[in-house]
Amino acid sequence: MQHLAWRAGFGETMPVITDWQNKRRNELVNKIVMGPAKAPLEPLYVIHDTDMPDYSRNKDMSTDQRKEIRQMNEQAIRDLNVSWMLEMIGSPNALREKMALFWHGHFACRTQNVFFNQQLLQVIRENALGNFADLLTAVSKSAAMLQFLNNQQNRKQHPNENFAREVMELFTMGRGHYSEQDVKEAARAFTGWGFDDTGTFVFRKNAHDEGRKTVLGKTGNFDGDDVLKILCEQEQTARFITRKIYAYFVNDQVDEDQVNKLAHKFYTSSYDIHGLMQHIFTSDFFYDNANVGNRIKSPVELLVGIRRTIPMLFDQEEVMLLFQRIMGQLLFYPPNVAGWPGGRAWIDSSSLMFRMRVPQVILYSQTLSVMPKELVPEMGEGQHYKATLAINDFLKRQYAKKINARINWEPYLSALSAIPRESLAPAIAQHLLGANNLPSALLDKYADAATRESYIKTVTIDVMSTPEYQLC
Repeated sequence: MQHLAWRAGFGETMPVITDWQNKRRNELVNKIVMGPAKAPLEPLYVIHDTDMPDYSRNKDMSTDQRKEIRQMNEQAIRDLNVSWMLEMIGSPNALREKMALFWHGHFACRTQNVFFNQQLLQVIRENALGNFADLLTAVSKSAAMLQFLNNQQNRKQHPNENFAREVMELFTMGRGHYSEQDVKEAARAFTGWGFDDTGTFVFRKNAHDEGRKTVLGKTGNFDGDDVLKILCEQEQTARFITRKIYAYFVNDQVDEDQVNKLAHKFYTSSYDIHGLMQHIFTSDFFYDNANVGNRIKSPVELLVGIRRTIPMLFDQEEVMLLFQRIMGQLLFYPPNVAGWPGGRAWIDSSSLMFRMRVPQVILYSQTLSVMPKELVPEMGEGQHYKATLAINDFLKRQYAKKINARINWEPYLSALSAIPRESLAPAIAQHLLGANNLPSALLDKYADAATRESYIKTVTIDVMSTPEYQLC
């Protein structure tokens, strides 16, 4: 059950796991995938368009005015990061946020316009478990992605191939399944796609190439919607997406036969993400020993999992950005257009040592004296370059600050209240580690046994500080 909780979310508390054990697999998975009763998904707004100064879209802004707008955007993006992290921690629909985190890496994008970031995140969260073709179209028409991949400059007189290339290589089919001519022709189809000052998609007819194009063997007077439809008609797209989902949710050592079976179901369901995830989580192979406790948690998963296990509030929630950056996953700042590589790339000798210290730093309110590596402005100069310098400067200012967290141990302690003293260490280890268990004698050796409460707290922190806790 904890295996399912980590893969379909960010881990769960003991009472939730106990409740799950009384349910049949199909019933439980259906509940997890469907989530709570459907209600309108509120955007994670941190700033509204009306909050910006009136001159925010004035092309004749002074240097000081431009600086003010840039600083407001930078702060708002940090606030958006915190808002999304808190949603992951507290959401009753953990799978939706977990899927949104997956798509956030799949559709990697950097923009320094907080409204565009909000729009793209909302599109991803709304469609995270919906239909992939709908998600692809919505993301492709978002101002953030059109700006990031230069399609605002894609006109019939001078086609820009960047957007078309990444849609094929990173979003749908994968490298090697299309030709350079396909990219050129698709770029012509996407001419005229852009956005206005509010971030609303616009089709600029005068900039669109009306001529005939041939893309992946099909010929017609295609526009961008036609190209996206053609890409989804390729079963290779289903294989590419399914393979990434399998690596993320099942095992990064991919079973190609299993992926092909899943991809065929995904394709014949017209790209029903909900159905694909339900099939994965109800299948026997998902619970095979080879697929349990072998996946390295991403930095965001690690942080969110700790905070879902033990409720807490930071005096300054922005400190989560520093933890993210030191461990190598700062939300809204992917390293490049391919997103975070994940898997073993999360771990090196220095990052592993820090990851194992995170629970102690937080739960013992220690000083965080690790300097984060600077973000590299790989995604362009100008606005992106200045924003990267700004976030680096912000992170440096957090160096050597004490982590002040208000920890609410009561729910966690209460969940263990019925467990006998001699059984506490193995119960805690089993809950936190699942298959990757530890000998209770080792835990007893370093625990504070003065009181039952101190014993539980120190054993819990010690278990969270092991290499085994880095896995799920």
